[in-house]
Amino acid sequence: YARSKGEGENAVRSFAPHATILRPSTVFGREDQFINRFAGMIATLPIVPVLRPEARFQPVYVGDVARAAAAALIDEERFGGRAFELGGPEVLTMMELHQRIARLIGRKERFLPLPDAAGGLLAALPGTPISRDQWKMLGHDSIVSTGAEGLDALDVERTPIDSVAPGWLVRYRKAGRFSLIERAGG
Repeated sequence: YARSKGEGENAVRSFAPHATILRPSTVFGREDQFINRFAGMIATLPIVPVLRPEARFQPVYVGDVARAAAAALIDEERFGGRAFELGGPEVLTMMELHQRIARLIGRKERFLPLPDAAGGLLAALPGTPISRDQWKMLGHDSIVSTGAEGLDALDVERTPIDSVAPGWLVRYRKAGRFSLIERAGG
């Protein structure tokens, strides 16, 4: 997967050397298959297995990626021919991400860090929620490289998970949207 992305970038560069390349980290948003997948597991499983708990992520909000793409399109002269690594304001380990999601949906932390051998076996089985490619990708941090140009260079402010996720993660709370009323005291 990562190799094919690199090959794609090379193909774009050979065809259009002034193209702007955007390299987003793991993207999150209302309909994602990242934070929502973990929230669903945390809300329903008695114990949640955590694969590669020390793997690091710098999740980027889908709206920020869209604003970066718009900025690159609007000002091709300024941004053309450059590559931008897009990451959010926080770097979190896989375990920290699970803990954050549990807090946001008001659930207890019931996590079981899996050893790599068990995670690799899980990824090799058919019908599991993680593919072999995804397992391999977890072996590498998904963060912005030191010194890379990013959202700041595109004049895009980075959106923290906590500022947008509670609005859609409410469906994973025990009482759904009514838990917000209860918590507000009304």
